[in-house]
Amino acid sequence: MRFTICLIAALALSAGSTPLIAKTAKHAAFQLNQTTWIFTDKKEGKLRESIDADGKYIAETIRGKHVDHGTAVMKDGKACFTSAMTKEGEVCWTTRPVSVGHSMATKSDKGEKLKVTRVKYTPLKMPK
Repeated sequence: MRFTICLIAALALSAGSTPLIAKTAKHAAFQLNQTTWIFTDKKEGKLRESIDADGKYIAETIRGKHVDHGTAVMKDGKACFTSAMTKEGEVCWTTRPVSVGHSMATKSDKGEKLKVTRVKYTPLKMPK
């Protein structure tokens, strides 16, 4: 009998705390790290860009020509990139969670629009 009362009390406590956990749980924020994207650049054509686990990105043409590299971070829900090859400074883009194989339209803080497609993560390497 004592075991049954303890079991019922434990179940009641855990059932009572479940809604609290559900109410306070938040969805994980979208992360750029370990993602790869395909998009078309006006100058270079179709590009592949990968962001590694440390937030370093490399962009290259589909044929493998190195185009850009630098750092990428999420700030205020935007994807912000700072090229190590230009003096342009940080450029931020609107974003939303996108599954592999899906696309989204994005817009930079400078007004540039781009359609990007997320593909399976492929680490890229700096050319030698």
